[in-house]
Amino acid sequence: MSFCAIHLIEPSSFPEPSIDVISTEEMQVAIFAGGCFWCVEAVFSKLEGVNSIVPGYSGDNKINANYKDVCSGNTKHAEVIKIRFDSNIITFGHLLKIFFSVAHDPTQVNRQGNDIGLQYRSQIFYLDSEQEKVAKSYINKLNKAKVYDNDIVTKLDKLNEFYPAESYHHKYADINPDQPYIKFISLPKVEKLKYYFPKYLNK
Repeated sequence: MSFCAIHLIEPSSFPEPSIDVISTEEMQVAIFAGGCFWCVEAVFSKLEGVNSIVPGYSGDNKINANYKDVCSGNTKHAEVIKIRFDSNIITFGHLLKIFFSVAHDPTQVNRQGNDIGLQYRSQIFYLDSEQEKVAKSYINKLNKAKVYDNDIVTKLDKLNEFYPAESYHHKYADINPDQPYIKFISLPKVEKLKYYFPKYLNK
């Protein structure tokens, strides 16, 4: 059985968000969960306007916010990335478009391919009501457009806390390009990004 959803619309043809978060002079922050944070970080780190990315954990308390406990599947944490970005270059809505079309499969419940568990769920931890409204609107638009053969199951929840992951997880894909998981899971997503969205890439 395949656990990869079928794109009915090419990523580059995904609709634009109908509404977006208003751009600001100060950096904005987005927190996404889309499976292994190595993969998601690898994709978003290539985008123009992304200032920094920190992998981490959200969804549970500080005591068990560590890789060993989260990987055990006995916590409520999700592996997430915290993106600081210049909204005058790339907006929250554009990040959502990449998140849903390239970074992961948003139709899978508590898994991404062979990575199975609550920690690999698809989730957006919104920081305020504006982000919530934009994310909810875009998910509804994608479902109506039938971009996948199955409905999007991404959860939306208000961020309570973000806990940075251990230092060796930071920029993991860039530092370990020959590691098998990176080579066969992460890097193909980066290539997909480059193919479909060259306009969003770092110059």
